[in-house]
Amino acid sequence: MFSLYFDLMKKTLTTLLVSVAMAFSQGDIYPTETHYGGGVGFSTMYMILDSVPGESLLDELGFDVSKLSTRPLVFQGGEGFAQMSGPWRLGGYAGIGGADASNVYNVYLHADRDGKTGYDSTGDTLYTYSDTDRLTVRARLNFLMGAMTIEYVFPVYRDLELMAGALMGIGRYTLSIDQQIGTPQWSNFGENRFGFIVGDSVLVPIDTLGRNYDEAADDYREGGLRPINVSGSMTELSGTFFNFQPYVAVKWQFLDRMGLRISAGYNRGTIGAGRWKRNGHIPISDSPKSALKGITLRTVIYFGL
Repeated sequence: MFSLYFDLMKKTLTTLLVSVAMAFSQGDIYPTETHYGGGVGFSTMYMILDSVPGESLLDELGFDVSKLSTRPLVFQGGEGFAQMSGPWRLGGYAGIGGADASNVYNVYLHADRDGKTGYDSTGDTLYTYSDTDRLTVRARLNFLMGAMTIEYVFPVYRDLELMAGALMGIGRYTLSIDQQIGTPQWSNFGENRFGFIVGDSVLVPIDTLGRNYDEAADDYREGGLRPINVSGSMTELSGTFFNFQPYVAVKWQFLDRMGLRISAGYNRGTIGAGRWKRNGHIPISDSPKSALKGITLRTVIYFGL
């Protein structure tokens, strides 16, 4: 009797184990082996800067910097990744983002009668310049980033993964300030700011202002040249830096060859003191240290495995 009961239990247990094995072989929702593959796709990243580099300059130009610092920079670019070994994944990212702001000002002529710096409403006099010509000032922030990514993958389901990683590379930040009076005209863009060019020389017209030419020429030599024929100017300040962005991400493969990645992180980068350049090539030795840091959100629609 005991032997019959033992045989029955053994057959029942064997049948149960075989059934469980068959069930898992047909519907395994958890990955049982390392998955190798990769993908590439279009990426959109949003970054909210803690502070805007060049903030003091923008304040002097009358901009509300808080609107730039609270409005996210929108980056457009591309991203790719490939499974390398075990749970480690490598990839790359490249994108460019920016934001801009502008103001329009009435123009007045200022007579500094009291000799004090700036405008004093009690001692100085203002004269109307023009009822139509106004000064337009525009500022634009550009942020270029190229980097590699490294991730550690935590599989959840067959088509769902969690990742912890970091984005590391080189960034370039540019602050462009454009000041323009009146309506731009194509024919004026080729005019030299100081005079007119003849061969390899610039000829500067002398404004005597009631003096003779010799006295006026001496004043030019002592006081320096002043731009003429100028209705607008563009100044570009830029700096290059190492960029680091730790993040966490989720990857969802919703089709056989198509998926979605969403990551959230915190970007960090620093332009060192004296590392800024004007118009791309002139060093600004007294430029301050500037941080480029803020919360980021990145989404990628990718094609691949």
